[in-house]
Amino acid sequence: MKLRYALCLLMPWSVAHGEPRYTQHDFGGVGLLQTPTARMAPAGEVSINANRTDPYSRYSFSLQPFDWLETSFRYTSVSNRRYGPESLSGDQSYKDKAVDAKLRLLKESHWLPEVAVGARDVGGTGLFSSEYFVGNKRFGDFDMSLGIAWGYIGNRGDFDNPLGWIDDKYDERPAAEGTGDVNTNGWFRGSPALFGGVLWQTPWDRLSVKLEYEGNNYENEPQDNNQKQDSPVNLGFVFKAGDSVDLHAAWERGNTAMFGITLHTNFATRSAPPKTYDPPAEKLPASAPNVNADQVDWAGVSQRLRNNAGYKVERIARKDSEIIVYGEQTRYLYPPKAVGRTARILDNSVSDDIQWFTVVDKRYDMPVAETSLPRKTFREVVQHDRPLADLRRATEQNWPLPHQEEVLFEQKPDPFTYGLGLGYKQNVGGPDGFLLYQFTADLSAEYRFTPDTWWSGMLSGNLLNNFDKFKYDAPSGLPRVRTDIRQYVTTSDVTMPSFQLNKVKRLDEDLYGMVYGGYLESMYAGVGGEMLYRPLNERWALGADLNFVRQRDFDQGFGLRDYDVITGNITGYLKTDFQDVLAAVSVGRYLARDWGTTIDLSREFSNGVRFGGWVTLTTASKEEYGEGSFDKGIYISIPFDELMSSSTMRRANLAWAPLTRDGGARLGRSYSLYTLTDGRNVDMFDGSFSKIVE
Repeated sequence: MKLRYALCLLMPWSVAHGEPRYTQHDFGGVGLLQTPTARMAPAGEVSINANRTDPYSRYSFSLQPFDWLETSFRYTSVSNRRYGPESLSGDQSYKDKAVDAKLRLLKESHWLPEVAVGARDVGGTGLFSSEYFVGNKRFGDFDMSLGIAWGYIGNRGDFDNPLGWIDDKYDERPAAEGTGDVNTNGWFRGSPALFGGVLWQTPWDRLSVKLEYEGNNYENEPQDNNQKQDSPVNLGFVFKAGDSVDLHAAWERGNTAMFGITLHTNFATRSAPPKTYDPPAEKLPASAPNVNADQVDWAGVSQRLRNNAGYKVERIARKDSEIIVYGEQTRYLYPPKAVGRTARILDNSVSDDIQWFTVVDKRYDMPVAETSLPRKTFREVVQHDRPLADLRRATEQNWPLPHQEEVLFEQKPDPFTYGLGLGYKQNVGGPDGFLLYQFTADLSAEYRFTPDTWWSGMLSGNLLNNFDKFKYDAPSGLPRVRTDIRQYVTTSDVTMPSFQLNKVKRLDEDLYGMVYGGYLESMYAGVGGEMLYRPLNERWALGADLNFVRQRDFDQGFGLRDYDVITGNITGYLKTDFQDVLAAVSVGRYLARDWGTTIDLSREFSNGVRFGGWVTLTTASKEEYGEGSFDKGIYISIPFDELMSSSTMRRANLAWAPLTRDGGARLGRSYSLYTLTDGRNVDMFDGSFSKIVE
């Protein structure tokens, strides 16, 4: 039987013929139609995919944290199978959850192909589970792929498993258990099949063509849902409708049409929108003002620092030939940008006898970092008389220590602040409906009794939801610390997610402490404390928190329920040299009184976008935990600064977990010392240093 080779071509963000661009396959991830290829999207790529090939509708989310690792998370709706009994889920179709991963083993060279190994449905129910090796080679506008697969992709079973020579257990593939566990027992077992294909970039830049030979014969579909296959050859097209939109169409199995859409972008390389709503940075004067420091209108300087550099100024002081600004940043995500704008304002305000400008960044009165710029070097760099590298070498970052200084200006900021925004909650993939959602209007407020002691709270009002369908409570062998979520989101249209008192303190040069109490999150109220040791300009930190909490009433008012628990963790943070991965490892006690460990791995790009995932293993048994066996999930954190035309420090934090269960459940605190001291993130400062001249 003659095989045609295959892969995925793709075009660049701005259409340019001859530059490859990699598209998604039906299941999510770079590939052809039903089959993956060895190609990877660039690091930082994010895509959302939806397609329909009867009887399957697939919705996937793909992340490329590194150029050698691809992850995809998928829901499959099976239209001709019901989720469960009509009394439970009505006529809702069956939903399958899955996690896929692909790892590059070899990068393409002049003679050698690109080679990858991957697993489909590695962290889901296993209904579509498959493992494969695949290679790719490009010849001009043609990209060829050829692979071998076990499980779903290779269900045709072309030949006996060569691994059977090692152990005869590899000759048979066990049935999927459907638990959501990572079950390696069935990997690379059973008879494999070959697959492959070719992707052709047509002379029309917007159009590419895919031809593949798949290894599945559809005679062993999950849930006895076998499909007729008239041909193992599939033909498809990808049309680039826009820089971030791909439209897909194909004829598969020789008898079935496929239509799909992919929305994609790259958060590592995309350009943020121009900040047209930011005030322009002040221009440097031809010469410094001829005024003494005690003649400057420091109240006016403070207002300019607030409006133009984003600092709520606490005080301004002088030490010899240095002006020191103490304040809290409220607008600019990138510290160098705020420091550079501060230097411009000070340069416009003081005479030549001042040689250094220093900014002491504070959070709730905690000194976090002290940054000092040499005035002369800064001016020369802004005027393009010296390279930026000279300024970086001359810029000092030090521990914020008390100074013998002359206070020039001091003020107490407005203690009360508030904001109104939209909120969104969802429950995905349950028996009551594929997507249950709620949009809310959220009013948040804060009152500072002293600079380091404050009250914060939020009121949330329902605007739109379909939670009336939410009727199913998942079974649990543990105290119901999270699986009562249905009652919490359906009992009241007006809720109080948080209402708490907080106090923080810098206890030593690198040691911080915090205590808090009140209604800490939507499900728990109580008291707690945290300590964090985070050395300046180091890539590690060590923290611990301890909390006594009690469950709140379902209406999220002031009432409490009977269940209480002591919970807390010791957490180590390490920014590794391996691709700048941040590893956070926590050991402690969880809300269901189980003990265990959470491993959280994430990668932050220079623009602040962060991809991450976590796994929690505890003393709760698989039987107690229920479907899924243990807690796991992924998240993406995107600065709004990357999306908006005005600067902001706010973030969009999106987390995805296959299931909500009680094992490994953590308290959702509003504040953490690691986040509050993020000004000590030396990688963020270095990675965005060029913004100091903006």
